[in-house]
Order: sequence, then C-alpha cells, then structure tokens
Amino acid sequence: MIVLDTHCWLWWLSDPKQLSRAARAAIQRSVARNEALVSAISVLEVAMLVARGRLELSMALEEWIAQAESLSGFRFIAIDNRIALRAVQLPGEFHSDPADRIIVATALARGAGLATKDERMRRYPHVRCIW
Repeated sequence: MIVLDTHCWLWWLSDPKQLSRAARAAIQRSVARNEALVSAISVLEVAMLVARGRLELSMALEEWIAQAESLSGFRFIAIDNRIALRAVQLPGEFHSDPADRIIVATALARGAGLATKDERMRRYPHVRCIW
C-alpha cells in the first residue's frame, strides 16, 4: 500500500518518467492490488495550482478529477478526524505545511509507504518514503 504525494499522483497520470524507477515500481504494484492511495488534500492542491495558473490540465478541472477518480487501482482517502488530529500530532520534528502534514498523517494512519520526491518528507524518519 502506498500514498502518493500530490506531485507523484500528477506525474503518474501525466508523465510517469518523472518518477524514480523505485517509485514507479511501488506505485505499479499498489495499483495492481487496488492499494494506491491519494489524500483528498491532493485534490485541493491540484485545484489551487490550476486556479493560480501554475498547472495546466488537458481538460476542465472537474472532468480531470472525475477521470482520476474513475481509474482502477486508486482510492481517495478523506481527511477524517483521526487523520486531522494525527497531522497536528506528528511525532518528532516536521515542517508546518498543512497539506504535507495531512499526506504524511494519511500514510501513517493507513500503515502505508509514501511516494514522494520532497526532501523534507523523505528526511522525516517516522514515515517510510519511496523514491
């Protein structure tokens, strides 16, 4: 089981070659087992990038999200109370970005690895990162 950081989710859907070989293999295995997880906060991040003109999609945002939701192998994880609390109570030192905290908390809550290129997340010793 693996949680995809927002950029990994985007790259998997648009340009998988941007992912490392290890991340691609881990995501592929998880997709095959229907265990590739995307936090709902990643949808917010994508929508914000589009709204700010920092990301251009090949179709309307709502249609892009609907297509992403229909892909087999992926499950979207809501930000429930347990994940929200865990994001605030992460053990040790972790930076303050709320989206990153929620993504890490989602991986921890699900006992999953985390696919990310983000160095700050990869240095965090309490979550198993794949890159």
